Amino acid sequence: MSRIIVLGSGAWGTAIALSLHRRGGHQLTLWAHSPEFAQEINDAGENTLFLPGFPIPAEITVTGDNAAVAEAEIVVSVVPSEFLRSTLDRLRPHLHTGQIIVSATKGIEDQTFLRMSEVIAASLAEAGLALPVGALSGPSFAYEVAQGQPTAVTVAFDDAAVAARIQCEFSSETLRIYTSTDLIGVELGGALKNVIAIAAGIASGAGLGYNPAAALMTRGIAEITRLAVACGGRRETLAGLTGVGDLVLTCTGSLSRNRSVGEELGRGRKLPEILASLGGKVAEGVLTTRAALGLARQHGIEMPIAEQMELILDEGKNPREAIKSLMLRPGKDE
Repeated sequence: MSRIIVLGSGAWGTAIALSLHRRGGHQLTLWAHSPEFAQEINDAGENTLFLPGFPIPAEITVTGDNAAVAEAEIVVSVVPSEFLRSTLDRLRPHLHTGQIIVSATKGIEDQTFLRMSEVIAASLAEAGLALPVGALSGPSFAYEVAQGQPTAVTVAFDDAAVAARIQCEFSSETLRIYTSTDLIGVELGGALKNVIAIAAGIASGAGLGYNPAAALMTRGIAEITRLAVACGGRRETLAGLTGVGDLVLTCTGSLSRNRSVGEELGRGRKLPEILASLGGKVAEGVLTTRAALGLARQHGIEMPIAEQMELILDEGKNPREAIKSLMLRPGKDE
């Protein structure tokens, strides 16, 4: 029996805990950002704020105690990118040699442009720790994972043996895990598809048809692949679950928060109003857009769709004008 703690009691963290419980064979803890929120979940018997309708089994310990991290063999980090570093500052005194950390957050840190595994590794280094850090990513809506719908994702570590262990520990009849050693490609595919999903949502919200949606997804994966390869990722990774697979799901699925934000922008609503209406839920693509472009500029990579998204999100550019700007770019070879 493995002792596993899931850091982050949002929809995705809760769904992962439920999936691991369904598999069986683990001692599970779901860590909330505060003891008060942990108590709310315990009192209600479910996560009414982020994933209502799914009872939390009594076998899952829900806690806000930072020291609970010390008991785990496997730490699954599902903390939103903007809060990850500060959360690690709180938890780092309880992390120790022998633990494995799996990042399931799809984002890039603002200003530093670091992937989530890099943020975790940098934080560990401050305490003189060097633990295996990997990533879990792929086309996986939290609601459907919580339901037990068949889902396939990828886990990536630099060390193939560690990836194989997580594959064994997490796989079940409802969650199929593939392994990879391309941590860069897996993480960037998962993070950058959120930017393109906002663009696809804008096209839908503005009343545009299927043609622009297909164009945005196809050219979007081209942008993602260019940047991932420039950062050291492998092209073939972006043709798999954590690239094309996650992109298609997030750009087309009604459960996608990033697509939903884009739809509302396309209808003319302002970003602050849209984000306030999410009720504490996070659309990672909003922050990732700026970070992705910072990373792209470091590597001299062109990302025209992301550039237009930044103008919409940060400067309030009219979405239809942004689409026109993309269409009127100079001609290119594909």
